[in-house]
Amino acid sequence: MTYKLPHPADFEHKIDGKNTHLIVLKNRSGMQVAFTDYGARIVSILVPDKFGELRDVVLGFNSIQEYLSADEQYHGATIGRYANRIAHGQFELDGKNHVLQQNNGRNCLHGGPTGFHTKVWDRQVSMEKKVDFYYVSADGEEGFPGTLKVCVSYELTDNNEIRIQYKAETDKATPVNLTNHAYFNLNGEGHSDVLQHILHIPSTHFIAIDEHQVPLGTETAVDESAFDFRTPKKIVDDLNKEEEQLRMGNGYDHTFVNKQTFSTAAASAYSELSGIKLDVLTTEPGVQLYTGNFLTGNDKGKSGGTYFSRNAFCFETQHYPDSPNQALFPSTILQPGEVFESQTIYRFSIKKEI
Repeated sequence: MTYKLPHPADFEHKIDGKNTHLIVLKNRSGMQVAFTDYGARIVSILVPDKFGELRDVVLGFNSIQEYLSADEQYHGATIGRYANRIAHGQFELDGKNHVLQQNNGRNCLHGGPTGFHTKVWDRQVSMEKKVDFYYVSADGEEGFPGTLKVCVSYELTDNNEIRIQYKAETDKATPVNLTNHAYFNLNGEGHSDVLQHILHIPSTHFIAIDEHQVPLGTETAVDESAFDFRTPKKIVDDLNKEEEQLRMGNGYDHTFVNKQTFSTAAASAYSELSGIKLDVLTTEPGVQLYTGNFLTGNDKGKSGGTYFSRNAFCFETQHYPDSPNQALFPSTILQPGEVFESQTIYRFSIKKEI
C-alpha cells in the first residue's frame, strides 16, 4: 500500500467564520507530519518502515468535511479543557458547583460535546519543522470557569520525534487536563487491527474504574493482571481475559500511572510487520491506553480502509480521570498567575524487536 498526505485544498474550509488549513512539516529523515487547525489535530504521520517505505501510522481523514461528519470526533485532536471523564458532569471548586454537559452517559468526556477538538485554532508556522496553535476558551465555555489561553506547539525533529508542548494560563481557578488523541496503527492506517502490536508499559499501577468508567479513587497494582505490561507483550495476549476491569472498559481504556522521568519512555509500542517502534515520553503522571474499543466501523479513513474496533490504539498522556472529584489524585487545578506546562514526545524508530 502506498501512503500519501491528503491534498491541502481539501482542508480549505470555513467553520464559525474561521478558515481551516492543512499544515505539513518534513524532516531530513523523510518523515512527514500533517496537521489541521481544526482541533489543532494531527492528520497524518508518515514514517519510514523497515523496508524504507513511508507508512501513515495514525487514523484520520482526507478532508475537513470528513472530520466534520465522522462518527469518531477525536482523531488526532487536542483534547480539552479536560481530557477523559468527569463524573456526573460536575465538580466543586472554591465552594461553587460547576455543571458540565454529559456527553458520555452521565459523564462529561473530553471537555464536552464542543470541546477543544471542535474549535478552529489560530496558528503560526514559525519554521519548517514547527507549528504553534492558539486558542482562547471563554469563561463558562462548556461550564468551565475562567478564560483559558492555550498554546499547543508541535515540533518535528530530524530524529523522527514529534515534540508536543502545552501551555495554558487562566484568570480564574479551573481544572486543566490537555492531551492529544492520536489513534495509532504502526502497521499502517487502514491496514489491519493492532492486536499483534507489542506494548511495553513500565507502570506498576493503573487506575481502576467502575461500570461508568469513572475511577474508583485509588491506584491499583498491575501484578498478576491483564494490565501488567512491564514485560513486553502483544495487545491480544490478555485482552480477552475474564477480568472485571477489562469488562468495565470493554477492553483497555485505563490510565497507567507514570513514574518515569522525562528521559525514559512511559509507554512503547512495536509492530513486527512494519518494524516501526513508537516510544512515548511525557511529563504527565498518567498514560491512557485505549484499544479503540468504541470505533464503530462507520468511518472510512484516508486510504479507504474502514475503522473498526481494535483497528488502533491510543497513548493519551494526561492527568488521571475525574481528578476534580478525587481528593487523592494529583491536582489538575490551575490558578491565576500560574502557567500550566506539559510536554510529550512521540519518538519513532526502526527496531528488530521492542
